[in-house]
Amino acid sequence: MKKRIAASIISFILITLFPFMRVSAYENVTKQLVSEFQKETKCKNVSVAVFNNGETTFYGDSKTLYQIGSMTKAFTGLAIQKLITEGKISENDIISDHIPGFEAFYGPSKVSISIQDLVEQKSGFTNSEKDYPSADENMTLEEWADSISGKELKSLPGTEYAYSNLNYNLLGLIIEETTGMTYKDYMEKEILIPLGLANTFVGEPAYGNVTEGSRLGYRNAFRYSIPVREASIPAGYFYSDSEDMARWIGIWTGSIEIPEELSQAVENTKKQLGKTGDYAYGWELFEGDVIGHSGGTPNYSSRIVFSEKDGIGAVVLCNMNVAASTDSLCNNIFESLKGNEKKSIARDVWTVFDIIFSIVSITGLLIFAAVLFIKKRVILIVTDALIILLFALIMILFPIIFQADLKDIMFTWAPWSLTGALMIMAVDIFETSIRILSVKKHASDNKTG
Repeated sequence: MKKRIAASIISFILITLFPFMRVSAYENVTKQLVSEFQKETKCKNVSVAVFNNGETTFYGDSKTLYQIGSMTKAFTGLAIQKLITEGKISENDIISDHIPGFEAFYGPSKVSISIQDLVEQKSGFTNSEKDYPSADENMTLEEWADSISGKELKSLPGTEYAYSNLNYNLLGLIIEETTGMTYKDYMEKEILIPLGLANTFVGEPAYGNVTEGSRLGYRNAFRYSIPVREASIPAGYFYSDSEDMARWIGIWTGSIEIPEELSQAVENTKKQLGKTGDYAYGWELFEGDVIGHSGGTPNYSSRIVFSEKDGIGAVVLCNMNVAASTDSLCNNIFESLKGNEKKSIARDVWTVFDIIFSIVSITGLLIFAAVLFIKKRVILIVTDALIILLFALIMILFPIIFQADLKDIMFTWAPWSLTGALMIMAVDIFETSIRILSVKKHASDNKTG
């Protein structure tokens, strides 16, 4: 009898404490992951929100504002779905129905792009800055759309998926043309305020504590700010904090009540995500009915994932562009919520480049010093040729790989170590070339003498 009573007491204690033990487990995992992430990326400021069936745990300052990059697209997508739900526009409408004079071509033929093509990233546009340049700093959405109108598409609309910021910036202009309001005013009045997202901002915040962006270089984080361009906001330049992003997860998992017209738009959006790999209205459907999206700008990166079925979700905001590592951190936290083992934080391509070009920079400095003492002309020629070859390969291949001008890669996106390495290599080429001529002249003088 005593054994039964003791067993019952132990069972009661375990049942009572198990949820707290589980919470403690994933909290410890999250702390470890955040620490590992910061060590890997050198990113100093990270805010995390973990949503678990209505309860939220925060890591870092939950009220610090970050640029959320392409996570913005889900807000633009919700606004478009709201207008569709209200019957003000249709997913079958073509762009020129709402942006007068807008044209697109596939080959020699003029073609039509529908709103559905835009929200599903199947317009035929791509993210190539060379083919479809982003807006200049002072451009309005309308002026930027005029500059894109008439461009040739890479595929026939509605046939191939190709992720492009251009699609959601065009959706932002459609919102303006349909409502007669600026994109900013409409998003604030009809989306953000009704949803109770007081700390989410369309473009640069009017108030609040904004953590400044940073940029990697020589395994360090350097403060780095760039202006927000009005015509790029709908695709990727909202600001928010982890507190509002936790509420955003609650809205999409059905854990938070919202106005009926927006609730219907949310449900209609989720219906567009039928099978794994689908993309619609700023969201992607992953395996296991998990929905999410990533964000990345030159000086910030972010990710959000959630499961309506399990009532869980996670969001990560960080002030450095290390998107692959940020994705890995968020995914790991989400998997730990489900009881799965954590994996190592993935290494971002910019981190890899920073390591490579830090080594190239050091090597370049050593070469600069060594060349002063090399007297054999053949060694100088071989050294100069190798540096010129590497320099040329970077100058030619990088714009092709990243589909952007080398200037944008060097001074906007890539780690500072790339710029530093190229400058050091240029100095090495100049110095080595001078030394080759000097050695040749010295040899000629000796022969004459």
